[in-house]
Amino acid sequence: MSSLSQHASDLAYAAGWRLVRRLPAGLATAAFGLAADFATRRRGPGVLQLRRNLARVVPQAGAQELDELTRQAMRSYARYWQEAFRLPTMDVNSVRGRFQSALTGMENLDAALGEGNGAVVVLPHMGNWDVAGLWLVGYAGSFTTVVERLRPDSVYRRFVAFRESLGFEILPASGGTGSFRLLLRRLRENKVVCLVGDRDLTGSGVPVEFFGERTTMPAGAARLALSTGAALLPAGCWFTDDGWGTRIHPRIRVTSRSEVPAAVQATADIFAGDIAAHPADWHMLQKLWTADLDEPAPAVAEEAATG
Repeated sequence: MSSLSQHASDLAYAAGWRLVRRLPAGLATAAFGLAADFATRRRGPGVLQLRRNLARVVPQAGAQELDELTRQAMRSYARYWQEAFRLPTMDVNSVRGRFQSALTGMENLDAALGEGNGAVVVLPHMGNWDVAGLWLVGYAGSFTTVVERLRPDSVYRRFVAFRESLGFEILPASGGTGSFRLLLRRLRENKVVCLVGDRDLTGSGVPVEFFGERTTMPAGAARLALSTGAALLPAGCWFTDDGWGTRIHPRIRVTSRSEVPAAVQATADIFAGDIAAHPADWHMLQKLWTADLDEPAPAVAEEAATG
């Protein structure tokens, strides 16, 4: 990304946080929906990859159904951004109450913290994880998470400041062993660590089968659970018409190093179930499967097919 593009990106995010929160809710919803539809019609690389990813999730879908699902997914992604921009001005108690009213599996988190070894909650890129985090701060106190460094760095700092303002403890994904040690410490203090676990950013993840195809997923959550005795709790988030749905799944036990690959596969299977039930709320606009990583970008492939 050029310095000019980075500066433009920073200005766009800054405008979002400053301006969108001042718009009436209905107007903001309409504007973000129109922007999502425009992006879908443009069929840029991210949209094409999203469509390709969703074709694995709903293999029985015809071309028109897949197009509509992609449009809905882009609208869901736009809703996430709209809520992120507006969340600092929303009524915290109201948000937490609405979130908890549709939450299932809270007993799994309670049981984990009751044992005293902390909990590792691992999620896919679904729904609004910032709202989930806001609820968790109110329910269990501050939690720790790791976030990917965005470019430009100013945008990354804005996101860190935003999430810290909600009560999250943020560590950079590039923090190396220092970040891992702090995560271990938090779990030994019987606190919660939340990690996004459906995309392998380092290329060193565990091979898994996901919707019938091969990919890799990070093993950090399973390794943290193994090292500390913390409960490994997969979770899924999605949108409802007027709020958010979430399920915290039962614990996946990891008692030896040899069980880590099986734990990652079990997590992938749970992710697949939640994604299949709510495909439009899975915001995966990047390449994920091994087959895609070895092929040209979707935009190039589409142009070659239609040219």
